[in-house]
Amino acid sequence: MIPPAKPDLITVNIDGKDVAVPKGTNMIEAARLVGVDVPYYCYHPKLTVVGNCRMCLIEMGMPAVDPATKVPVIDPATGKQKINWMPRPQIGCATNASPGLHVRTNTPMIKDCREGVMEFLLINHPLDCPICDQAGECKLQEQATGYGRGYSRFIEQKNVKPKRTQLGPRVTLDDERCILCSRCIRFCKEIVKDDVLGFIDRGSYSTLTCYPGKALANNYSLNTVDICPVGALTSTDFRFKMRVWFLKQTNSIDIESSVGANTVVWSREGVIYRITPRRNDEVNDTWMADSGRDLYKQVRANDRLTEPQVNGAATSLDAAIAAAADVFRGAAGAIAVVGSGRSSVEEQFLTRKLAELLRASTHVVTRVGPGDGILISSDRNPNLRGALVTGLVKALPKAPAAPAAGLALGGLAELGAAIDAGKVKAVVTVGEDLLAAGLSTAQLAKVAVVALGTHVQATTLAAKVVIPTLTVFEKSGTFVNQQFRLQAFFKAVPGPVTACDDLTALNRLIVAAGGTSVAAEIHAVWTLLAAAVPALASASFARLPDTGLVLDGSAWAGQPFAEGETLHYQPAAAPVATAAR
Repeated sequence: MIPPAKPDLITVNIDGKDVAVPKGTNMIEAARLVGVDVPYYCYHPKLTVVGNCRMCLIEMGMPAVDPATKVPVIDPATGKQKINWMPRPQIGCATNASPGLHVRTNTPMIKDCREGVMEFLLINHPLDCPICDQAGECKLQEQATGYGRGYSRFIEQKNVKPKRTQLGPRVTLDDERCILCSRCIRFCKEIVKDDVLGFIDRGSYSTLTCYPGKALANNYSLNTVDICPVGALTSTDFRFKMRVWFLKQTNSIDIESSVGANTVVWSREGVIYRITPRRNDEVNDTWMADSGRDLYKQVRANDRLTEPQVNGAATSLDAAIAAAADVFRGAAGAIAVVGSGRSSVEEQFLTRKLAELLRASTHVVTRVGPGDGILISSDRNPNLRGALVTGLVKALPKAPAAPAAGLALGGLAELGAAIDAGKVKAVVTVGEDLLAAGLSTAQLAKVAVVALGTHVQATTLAAKVVIPTLTVFEKSGTFVNQQFRLQAFFKAVPGPVTACDDLTALNRLIVAAGGTSVAAEIHAVWTLLAAAVPALASASFARLPDTGLVLDGSAWAGQPFAEGETLHYQPAAAPVATAAR
């Protein structure tokens, strides 16, 4: 990749400390570099600056120069250049770094301003903290403690505003908690281009609402809940479910498309309660699609595969592996392996090893759908590029055209023809439904199927051998996204007792096929990966950065990738210019 250009650095002084920052950096971000916290509510690093809340007030000054001669004015008391301080405080979010700028964040005037701002914000704020979903991650609570007066002088009646307002199918508003920061309004207008929210009325009666005839129903609506600094906007699905301080956080990846948005899975005692975005400025900024937040519900779905099966009857894992070995012997030399773009890099590598041992042809299922130009791409496989990197397939099949709605699966036309010609007698499928991907019922009836999967589908119902495996939330691994960025996800909750880790299942199938045990644990697999896959020679699962590692994907530049432009991805054939988001 081309290294990013180094920004022009300038020196500013914050509370007596000099710090070098890129020109134009706002003072909230600059202060962080010297360990100074400038409180704020309305500011967000990915949205425009509006200066609504006035919480980030600072004192600002510039080095004094003689107006006539432009010679620096020296302070006789210190022997240094005099600083001309502005008489009134300025908002830090809209104050950009310029050479020589001096800032003070902890003077008596600034402390008094912050106390005043907090007092005004709390005048009509309800005492909902004991029952508010935002408790434990509420900026208003934190800053009232850190910067507030500590007591209230307000004796009048608080305003009453609408409660439990359904702004859309996934977002519930408690309006009396709103502090009018406008983050949600700016997000919908600037990021999603769906301008549906606004304020009505004036002063302390101002209220957040949807425009007449509109609803907050876009596929990114829950990001407004994430960025709401108080408990005004809440997730209808998560509302009153669990206190956040009880939840364990696990880094993961959104698997609904090749964008690979970074996420956090929140769980307690083996149960997932919510999924939220994790900041990665190179992939998804601080956003994720609503559709990706519901994926955890597949963990406890009613159609979950929980027991190994042979000919439709429940059995033990050992018996299922033995039955698979019989299939391999009976169809020797006439076996095909269907890998998955939803498998991890590690699983794809072991799938390739199994195919090599069986002398089997390899195939991968393409999965395309409508992209939204933000964080949902047309390629609905999270790791299709991983199949290329690991050598599971040498080239991608041509993907079907993206439908206007829903998904289109394909990539198995060559396999179907081989089955009809009698060249394939058995198929090993790793997490894919062969019927949905293009094979016919008649073709499936001609072959013995060994299926690994998480949920019941047409292929598992017709398979000779079924081995239940784990969802992405129950295991660890890596995906390669549309940027050829290698990103890790981690086990958040345990899987069903009778389900088998995919690496373990593939390793046992390798042994059943007459090979020696390769590796059934992720770090051991990575020792083999680094040695066998040139693109991963310098990578390591244990040392992979949280933001991922960009691989050299130039060897596959000519492959028929399905994606169009997304938030941080530009297809090679598209114009260089991108629209600002």
